[in-house]
Amino acid sequence: MSDSMGEFGADVEQVKRGVYLGLRAGDLDPGQVVALACALLDWFPRAGAVLEVMERNPAEVSPAEMAVLARRLLEEVGFEPGFDLVPERLETLRAALRIVARDLPTRGIEGEPEIELLEDGCPAGAGVRLAGGELLDWGGRILPSGCEESVAALTGLAVLIQESLLERTWQVWPVCPRHDLGVHGSERAGAAVWWCAGDGGHVLASVGELSRVLRS
Repeated sequence: MSDSMGEFGADVEQVKRGVYLGLRAGDLDPGQVVALACALLDWFPRAGAVLEVMERNPAEVSPAEMAVLARRLLEEVGFEPGFDLVPERLETLRAALRIVARDLPTRGIEGEPEIELLEDGCPAGAGVRLAGGELLDWGGRILPSGCEESVAALTGLAVLIQESLLERTWQVWPVCPRHDLGVHGSERAGAAVWWCAGDGGHVLASVGELSRVLRS
């Protein structure tokens, strides 16, 4: 990629961020929406929202309708707000990690893990740094879009940690003692659980309750 193309992409990203922040704050600038559509026209010539913004007179579009167009525009081009734009989702993720961390001693992992922001890619996301220094990010980082609510964040973290540990050690964890099968982080009936496929499938434990269940 040429320097000019890289600079152009960075400029477009800044406009996307501006549109998103305007939507969050309720003070969307129609000019930014039009500027974004213009910048994206060559990249997404068939995107409905891009074409509609280009064809409409901004003065004739109500603020509510412009907000709808702006949301469609960001969705159609796959904009993923970073944790810096949605800090409440980062707090949801950190709270989820405190719960998932209660299960780690069953894998022989002690100490408090931390969320580590990973900004060396697009989109930026997060991984888990264990107290011993190991970074867990196998299979893809946790994205802000997966942290809108706690169950999704818990499930995503459980899967990330489990797959990262398996990749590094080739040791299955957790294991259902009844069926001697590896279980998987999963969302079931609106809860984050460790799910075993044995006997048609069953919940081994809620995420965060693995130690208590295995002891019993």
